[in-house]
Amino acid sequence: MENWIEKIESARTLDELESIRIALFGKKGALSKAFADMKNVPPEEKPKVAKELNLLKQSLTRAFEEKRGELEARALEERLREEALDVSLYTPRPESGALHPVMATMDRIIEYFASLNFSVESGPLVEDEFHNFEALNLPDYHPARDMQDTFYFKDGKLLRTHTSPVQIRTMMAQKPPIRMISPGAVFRRDFDLTHTPQFHQVEGLMVDEEGKVSFANLKWILEDFLHTMFGDVDVRFRPSFFPFTEPSAEVDISCIFCKGKGCRVCSHTGWLEVLGCGMVDPNVFKAVGYENVSGYAFGLGVERFAMLLHRIPDLRSLFEGDLRLLEQFQ
Repeated sequence: MENWIEKIESARTLDELESIRIALFGKKGALSKAFADMKNVPPEEKPKVAKELNLLKQSLTRAFEEKRGELEARALEERLREEALDVSLYTPRPESGALHPVMATMDRIIEYFASLNFSVESGPLVEDEFHNFEALNLPDYHPARDMQDTFYFKDGKLLRTHTSPVQIRTMMAQKPPIRMISPGAVFRRDFDLTHTPQFHQVEGLMVDEEGKVSFANLKWILEDFLHTMFGDVDVRFRPSFFPFTEPSAEVDISCIFCKGKGCRVCSHTGWLEVLGCGMVDPNVFKAVGYENVSGYAFGLGVERFAMLLHRIPDLRSLFEGDLRLLEQFQ
């Protein structure tokens, strides 16, 4: 059996040592065979042979364990050497985060109006029909109150369809003069290239004593705002209709893609619609208990502005979380 100790000591790898273990200690190994042959030993010699075999097994086991520990330590050392990292080297620069283009656009809008001393007001996302419709001169039969446009709850509450309810709540809580904007999320039952069930609006309101606020004031501030956002563009006001303003207007800018010459984006008109506005309807002031006042209001979609500012063709891509798009805004 002495040659087994030499084989154990001469093993160079753990795999080679494992082969020796099987050949020596396995069920069909040399030791097992030696113990099995004891049946042929005379009875009077069995104690002596058994003792010698047990001592031999202990010696072989000890030699095997020592060699295995040596090979394992060597293998670990080699692995650590191969996988060693030079911590003194510079690591790659971490990727920096950035605001989402919609939030960045909203911040730009808020910054502009805040610089003109407009307060920033907020309100609940879940509204009642009075604040969302009735106080804004939207009677029961108005199509905007149809289930196809509004998310209703079983208790009659609804997800607000615009941020105008914030204007109602602000007027009911304060007395004129009021100069405010109400940025935030709104919800409608719509989804296509230019609409999503949730989007963001910024609506503005200014109210003061009768005669102190005019459409001319509204026109000036919106023209300056649009020039700040889009640069040297033409601005036009078109007569329109909104239940909560009278007179009302849609505001267009000359197409920033074709410079007003006409293209697919502007439907070859040379103009892009960007917001709506008007003088606050007297019925709205009546609903909040205001008398002898005048005011203007306006509203815009933040996603619409983000798409135009960043030349994004599909509104839905703003919400898909595609890093290939979002990484461009770092």
